[in-house]
Amino acid sequence: MVKIKTAEEIELMRESALVVSRTLGMLASEIKPGANPLQLDKMAEEFIREQGGTPGFLGMYDFPNTLNWSPNAQVVHGIPNNEPLKEGDIISVDCGALKNGYYGDHAYTFEVGEVAEETRKLLRVTKESLYVGIRQFKEGNRVGDVGYAIQNYCESHGYGVVRELVGHGLGTELHEDPQMPNYGKRGRGKKFVNGMVVAIEPMINMGTRRIKQLNDGWTILTADGKPSAHFEHDVALVDGKPELLSTFQYIYDALGIVTDEEEEFRSSKIAY
Repeated sequence: MVKIKTAEEIELMRESALVVSRTLGMLASEIKPGANPLQLDKMAEEFIREQGGTPGFLGMYDFPNTLNWSPNAQVVHGIPNNEPLKEGDIISVDCGALKNGYYGDHAYTFEVGEVAEETRKLLRVTKESLYVGIRQFKEGNRVGDVGYAIQNYCESHGYGVVRELVGHGLGTELHEDPQMPNYGKRGRGKKFVNGMVVAIEPMINMGTRRIKQLNDGWTILTADGKPSAHFEHDVALVDGKPELLSTFQYIYDALGIVTDEEEEFRSSKIAY
C-alpha cells in the first residue's frame, strides 16, 4: 500500500535526504586514487551522526556498513573493504540515513582520477536518464511511464537496463510501495498522486543487462564484467510536479562542477 505524505512529512523527509546529500558531498573530495574505502565508510557514519541522523543501511538486513560501495563492474550492494581506489575506477556510493523517523536514500557514481571516455559516457547517460525518469513522475502518470522513459533513453545508447533491482517508495521505512522499475510500458502500474515520495535510481550496464551475485550474499555484478553506473534521487510529488528532496549540489560544490540540471525540480523555497 502506498503511504501518502503530508506537507509536514515531506519537509521532514527533505531533512533526511539532505543528510545523505551532504554526506556524499563530504565524500566527493575524498574519493581519489589511494583512498581507503573502509576509512571513507567510517567517515560517512560519523558525519551522518554529527548531523543528528543514524546510518540507514548499517545493520539493516544485517548489512555490515554505512555505505553500499560498488566499484566498476559492481552494480549495487558492494561492501567497503581495504582495497585502495585506483586511477580510472568508478564507484557507485549509495547511502541512507534515518532522521526524525524518516529515511533518505541517495546515490552517485564517482570518477576516480581520469576515467576512460566510454565509461564517462555511461555515467553521463545514466545520470541523464535519472532526470528523464523524474520528469515522468507527475500527477496522473503511472509507474510504467517512468520506467519506460529510463529504459528507452538508455537502450537507445546501447546500454543494458537492470531488471532485478528497482527503485521504491520511501518514508518511515526504507523500502515502501510502489516499486519503481527502470523499465516498463507507458500507462501501466500504480497511478501517481500528490504526496507520494519515491527513490528513482537507474542502474545501467555498459553491456548486458544481466547480473550475478557474489558469495557474500550482497554484492551484485554485471554478468559480463563490464562497468555499471547508478544514480539516485529522492523525489516528492508536490502540486502535480516532481520536487527533489535530495541534491547533488554538495558533490558539485566539492568537485567544482557548475550545472543547472536540478533547477526545474527544485522548490524555490529551499536553499542548498
